[in-house]
Order: sequence, then structure tokens, then C-alpha cells
Amino acid sequence: MSAQAKHYDVIRKPVITEKATMASAANAVVFEVAIDANKPQIKDAVEAIFGVKVKAVNTTITKGKVKRFKGMPGRRRDVKKAYVTLEEGNAIDVSTGL
Repeated sequence: MSAQAKHYDVIRKPVITEKATMASAANAVVFEVAIDANKPQIKDAVEAIFGVKVKAVNTTITKGKVKRFKGMPGRRRDVKKAYVTLEEGNAIDVSTGL
């Protein structure tokens, strides 16, 4: 399966945080994904882009906070993250980027 443009629309960027690093101990990788992407689309995109076998996909939606920008109230965007668990023997090096 080769990566197509639609796969790069689903997977936006890897998430590199302390929590995501702890998830990598359980053979999981965290990605920021499109807000309208569903689990089968995310699985297909990860398998096509990185050439690995995906075991499971869990998603979370973080609602944007209300913050002040230059004294005016503003709102951060909503973010959807996918915790992708890989099959044994598969790995993704997220430091190389997409």
C-alpha cells in the first residue's frame, strides 16, 4: 500500500510530549489528526505512510481553551489526537518527522 495525498491530510503531525513518550513504552505512537478523521482512516494512513501493522487506534478530542490575545478574548482550536498501538516488532521513529 503506498501513501496517497489523502493519508497526509488525515495525519497532521506527531505529538512529542512526556505523556506520548511514556506511551511509547507500550509500543504506542501519538499523532495529531484531522478533527473529522475516524479510526479506520487513521489506521490506513499510518500503515500506508510508515509501513507498519497497527493493532489498535484510540482517539481523544481536546476542546480549545478560551484565552486572551492582546487583551481581547480568543479561543484556541480543538485538537484530535490518535494513540496508535503497533503490533509487536513494529516501530516508528517520530524524530524524523513526516
